[in-house]
Amino acid sequence: MSNQNKEDWDLIIKPRTPLLQFEIKAVWEYRDLLLLMVKRDITTVYKQTILGPLWFVLQPILTTLIFTLIFGEIAGLPTGKIPAVLFYLSGLIIWNYFSETLLSTSKTFTENAAIFGKVYFPRLIMPLAKVVSGLLKFFIQLALFLIVLAYFILFKGLDVSMNGSFLIIPVLLLLMAGLALGAGIVLSALTTKYRDLIFLINFGVQLMMYATPVIIPLSDVPAHYQWLMRINPMTPVIEAFRYVFLGTGTMDASGLVYSFAFTVILLFIGIIIFNKVEKSFIDTV
Repeated sequence: MSNQNKEDWDLIIKPRTPLLQFEIKAVWEYRDLLLLMVKRDITTVYKQTILGPLWFVLQPILTTLIFTLIFGEIAGLPTGKIPAVLFYLSGLIIWNYFSETLLSTSKTFTENAAIFGKVYFPRLIMPLAKVVSGLLKFFIQLALFLIVLAYFILFKGLDVSMNGSFLIIPVLLLLMAGLALGAGIVLSALTTKYRDLIFLINFGVQLMMYATPVIIPLSDVPAHYQWLMRINPMTPVIEAFRYVFLGTGTMDASGLVYSFAFTVILLFIGIIIFNKVEKSFIDTV
């Protein structure tokens, strides 16, 4: 037994004490697992569906048509000089990525308890896989948006004054991903103990969409209600996206700085809570 105690181990697994540990090195070492989880998330969602990945395209198209009918034609909500289809589609593809990534990452612990209890790997791999796999769907829907935009420009004579600030797009993607990841891992830690929060999260995310300029331009919101949208960190992201591609909306530097600061703080808090719950969550799920 004395010889066994003196044996040098390649890897020692023990509970981590630091709450603020980002595991960047560990995630990089397990990058193959991350790619495997991304592939799994993409293939399993539509594996037994008839239309498969076509749902990536059909979902925003159908939602856009419904929004155009209800909010544009029936309710008569303004969309500025931009056709309603382009206005709603541009907001939806941003919001869909954020909301779906947030909801999927919020179930990190509850959906993967069996795996977490059997094998070691950096737990952040799971929510990061949701963030990355969601980007594939986002880029497909972005391509759809660009096709629709090209149609209106070429065949409908739409005069769009693109502002050419395309270098801001990667920043917007990072803000979207960071906000969804930060909020998701905070909620994933809470749902390990309070399961009924899952239902509240689904309802809250749907309700939160109405506090963003997805349905109505920020400039057309009554002044005494605009603060509700401005405190939403997703508002500057959607406005900046429309500003770049459609020449409408605003490129508010202070708003983007606010979103960035909100994202950093949210990720900071999320990592602390995530690391704390990770140590003992297996006893509560």
